[in-house]
Amino acid sequence: MFEQTFKNIDDILHKDAGCSSELDYVEQTSWVLFLKYLDDLEHDRRTKAELASKTYTDLISPSYRWEAWAAPKGKDGKIDHHKALTGDDLKDFVDLKLFPYLKKFRTDAESADTLEYKIGEIFSELKNKIQSGYNMREVINRIDELRFRTHAEKHEMSHLYEDKIKNMGNAGRNGGEYYTPRPLIRTIVKIVDPKIGETIYDGAAGSAGFLCEAFDYLKEKNKNRGTKEDKILQTKTFYGKEKKSLAYIIGIMNMILHGVDAPNIIHTNTLSENLSDIQERDRHDVILANPPFGGKERAEVQENFDIRTGETASLFMQHFIKILRAGGRAGVVIKNTFLSNTDNASVSLRKLLLESCNLHTVLDLPGGTFTGAGVKTVVLFFDKGTPTKKVWYYQLNLDRNLGKTNALNESDLADFVKLQATKASSGNSWTLKIADVPTDTFDLSAKNPNRKEEAVLREPQEIVEEMQALDEESSVILNSILGLI
Repeated sequence: MFEQTFKNIDDILHKDAGCSSELDYVEQTSWVLFLKYLDDLEHDRRTKAELASKTYTDLISPSYRWEAWAAPKGKDGKIDHHKALTGDDLKDFVDLKLFPYLKKFRTDAESADTLEYKIGEIFSELKNKIQSGYNMREVINRIDELRFRTHAEKHEMSHLYEDKIKNMGNAGRNGGEYYTPRPLIRTIVKIVDPKIGETIYDGAAGSAGFLCEAFDYLKEKNKNRGTKEDKILQTKTFYGKEKKSLAYIIGIMNMILHGVDAPNIIHTNTLSENLSDIQERDRHDVILANPPFGGKERAEVQENFDIRTGETASLFMQHFIKILRAGGRAGVVIKNTFLSNTDNASVSLRKLLLESCNLHTVLDLPGGTFTGAGVKTVVLFFDKGTPTKKVWYYQLNLDRNLGKTNALNESDLADFVKLQATKASSGNSWTLKIADVPTDTFDLSAKNPNRKEEAVLREPQEIVEEMQALDEESSVILNSILGLI
């Protein structure tokens, strides 16, 4: 039912003048969907309070509840079209009354770690783009048919919402910007193995896929948890930061739909934080992330870091190393060129990682893992506190090409998970001793000694990016020299 409803809503929004892309479809579906979910959540809470003979205070005032403006019902349980707003009346109510009312939740909330505050944040960032009140009425009618009362319904809803996020990512210029394949995330979470009581952090949260999957993993692994553990999971486990407004909102709603009422996700540019300002209280036990690759940061942002570079992913790596608690564990997706780039910043960063952390595992992924992104990536698994002595590599070699219609699945990664436990050697896995790594380059390239392959020429884009990095480095040096003259 959910899947067909989403398709119908996309068809409605496609003909609306205010919505022009999959990004708009997801954004506009999201705020309506969220209000319906919130209404069902309130019903559940009200019922529980009544059964416990307790008083329940509604979050939403009577005139702004779903049943008042979106779906007033007659005795037959169907929408009363005489009372339900539509056309200009509906659009004016949403734009001039509903959104301003919900925005105020942010200033009226007792603290930032409440559902009220998150409601205010969501509606401070979003705006209604549906220009036709008649199209909006059709969307509302479709969403009113959905139910979020049972665990199965909520699970199906969150799963399909993930599919919409995936489509949104594929519609953007960079398919990897919003969406990391869930089979890959689940595998990373499995290897890092977070525990209840640890804090889990993603400084490039996007749609919060890592945090959602970690939440599901901990729930499944701790089925007999008590109220205390539930509270820890809800309020003191998951932390994230996200720079882009839409991704930030999608991430918050994704976590709420998965069952985390007040996600600790902050709307900020993580890289604007100076490394020297990070204190012990700011650190986390587990880091799970796929920082954006290919981006460039301004010179003033680069000044926050010991190793100056414009490459966004390299700055994020420095941030992750710094903010990871001693003894903490990390699983980070990054471009495979991180292992071999010869510019000074890349060499210095590899040296920093090897000396301050135990880089115990590198998962080398095939091209096409990130649909539409067209880049090769690796996953770095490391623990902070002891220097690296040896690195175990696993090269994922599949007998098919990955793409939109042939995506990565968990069974593809089963052999990696099995062998990683013992760091065994195989046709696809091997161990590199750090003593054998040249100290002038700290080159960690994934060169499988167990496979005889023809020499592979580097991708043109890879060469261009390294040339750009070297040019940028030369420019920084030149500017420094000129500044001294």
